[in-house]
Amino acid sequence: MHLKYESTLREPLVDGVKDYHQVTEDIISPIEGKPGKLWYVGFFISLTLLGFGAFSVFWQIYFGVGVWNLNKTIGWGWDITNFVWWVGIGHAGTLISAILLLFRQGWRTGVNRAAEAMTIFAVMCAGQFPIIHMGRVWMAFFILPYPNTRGPVWVNFNSPLLWDVFAISTYFTVSLLFWYSGLLPDFATVRDRAKTKLRKLLYGVAAFGWTGSTKHWQRHEALSLVLAGLSTPLVLSVHTIVSFDFATSVIPGWHTTIFPPYFVAGAIFSGFAMVQTLLIITRKVLHLEEYITLGHMEAMNKVIVLTGSVVGCAYLTELFMAWYGANPYEFATFFKYRAAGPLGWSYWIMMTCNVITPQVFWFRKMRRNVMVTFVMSIIVNIGMWFERFVIICTSLYRDYLPSSWAYYRPSWPEVGFYMGTFGLFFTCFFLFAKYFPVIAVAEIKAVLKTSGENYKEKMEVYEEESAEKFAHDVAHAH
Repeated sequence: MHLKYESTLREPLVDGVKDYHQVTEDIISPIEGKPGKLWYVGFFISLTLLGFGAFSVFWQIYFGVGVWNLNKTIGWGWDITNFVWWVGIGHAGTLISAILLLFRQGWRTGVNRAAEAMTIFAVMCAGQFPIIHMGRVWMAFFILPYPNTRGPVWVNFNSPLLWDVFAISTYFTVSLLFWYSGLLPDFATVRDRAKTKLRKLLYGVAAFGWTGSTKHWQRHEALSLVLAGLSTPLVLSVHTIVSFDFATSVIPGWHTTIFPPYFVAGAIFSGFAMVQTLLIITRKVLHLEEYITLGHMEAMNKVIVLTGSVVGCAYLTELFMAWYGANPYEFATFFKYRAAGPLGWSYWIMMTCNVITPQVFWFRKMRRNVMVTFVMSIIVNIGMWFERFVIICTSLYRDYLPSSWAYYRPSWPEVGFYMGTFGLFFTCFFLFAKYFPVIAVAEIKAVLKTSGENYKEKMEVYEEESAEKFAHDVAHAH
């Protein structure tokens, strides 16, 4: 009996009195009815942003990259900043799903589905930036390594930008498969509850003929473990390769060996923060407070404070090495131009948002406060955006030659393109929340009898009765 249950001291993962039918009703019913006003308002704002972004991209392609405020010193501005930022956001989803599945962490069940979807949408947003940055978008096929019949023009396999293409496309494919395979049992549930023939047909096609047989469940679990095993090294490799875009160069401020682990920690940091932002909105709008509990939020806040501290340690290491290395250019980049130059304000915003403010999560009361968590998740992502801006722009705007020194501020097509990716991201997320189960129904049911609140209460009563009976038996024996 004891082996079937978790410790009663552990917080339940599902609040309230729930049985299997109630779980299905709570999570599937928002898909079956009409969305509320908030959904329509959010969806309209997202579509507006997406439209503005599409116009900005059209403007840039029509007139050329010259409409961006790049200059001869700063060749990478907002575009690559936003690329690295979106790739970072895409990290947490697969991490929450894959690594926590392999480590058998029960608290992933409430948050993994939305996090996986977030990964896919964020990688879609990220992939656009390098392609548009090429200037001649119609030449994008040259980044694919296929035999060229028009002469000996092959892609440069030494370039980290080409490694990016391989890493991100692989990451996107595996994440998509992982997300979709997890959806199959839930698609079958929606199919079986469907009222109209069209819904039954569409969800039936999406469910791939899932019947819930033992064989299906065995294959499903084996596939989940294989995909989790594949995607775990990908989580580490993708942002490591993105960091090589900088670390393999000889520019002061970029040429450091700390970049790969520091980028990975920063990506997990920003990714978890974005998951928090989305889940707090989702649990409120879809009334899923009993499935996405304060315990889930606290667990994620612990990861945020840990990775925030790792990132802070990396910042201090960079400053120390710039001083200790005795390279005058490196020293000038970090101390004169990054911390104190004309763009110094961005450095201090980064330090405040990423290192100082997350320390509030050392206090349990703050980790479990929904409003504090929501505000902090936005602050962290602002800070992580500024980190990428600082790395790119403050390393470039003061060149070796004072005659080529420049300042950088974005033009409206750059800002518009960035806002457009937000439009794409949230449009996709709103559609996902409307037509897909935001929480994995099958996985919640799997933990319900070990971690549901009402089952835990029954277990506590049982344990108390067992203890009393044991004490009575011992006394009687004496």
